[in-house]
Amino acid sequence: MRAIELAGRAGKQPDGSAKTREVKLCVIWSAEGRDSEGVTVRDPGSVTYSAAIESAGSLDGAERSAFAERVLREAARRRFCDAPRSAIIGDGAPWIWNIAHELFPGAIQIVDQFHVKETLHRTAQSIFGTGNAQNHRWASERCTELDEGKLRAIVHALRPSIESRPAAAKCLIYIGRNRNRMHYPKIRAQGLCTASGVVEAGCKASIGTRLKRAGMHWTLQGANAIIALRCRHLSGRSEDFRDRRYGVIAA
Repeated sequence: MRAIELAGRAGKQPDGSAKTREVKLCVIWSAEGRDSEGVTVRDPGSVTYSAAIESAGSLDGAERSAFAERVLREAARRRFCDAPRSAIIGDGAPWIWNIAHELFPGAIQIVDQFHVKETLHRTAQSIFGTGNAQNHRWASERCTELDEGKLRAIVHALRPSIESRPAAAKCLIYIGRNRNRMHYPKIRAQGLCTASGVVEAGCKASIGTRLKRAGMHWTLQGANAIIALRCRHLSGRSEDFRDRRYGVIAA
């Protein structure tokens, strides 16, 4: 982002300043298809995107955030709530589940399985250090337990390290807070996705490949304009934008 868009914002630079702004992305798709092994796959042509650099938190707690309103608009356009069964997949960020609870209380909530495994691997590195067999063995065992739905076994394995390793304590809290969203055997048995690869790919396709190139420095207005165009293009809605922007002459 340009410096004018970052004034006064805290960030991860050595001096505490920011160089970037975070884009929030909502992706909606259907997944009724199965591959040759019976694994759920998204239906071709069903993916749509909506994104912007905007807040996901409400200032006073009384009104929906800008991003929550965006999610609601896209969900209404796609008739998300009319589906006989709906699910929401995200990482463990509390703001995601706050929006899910508020807007879609009847949807099944799923924490992305790969995000959980990444957390377990980072925790193993914190406990045992990097590049040793014990680290990899511990992480592999915990990931297998996760796949099998044995969350209590993971908690039991974490407990000896929570006093000496902050990452272990943090992981324990993460699992405890999201345990009802991590019943992966049950989720798979229902024919639902357990990973947010579609969202991760959307981040790269809609944001990364267009806005994060060398030498680019954006204003907030300019970035959001390009993000909107990119999302419409990838969602197969370029003609819709053209018609809205320039009007349609009926024959």
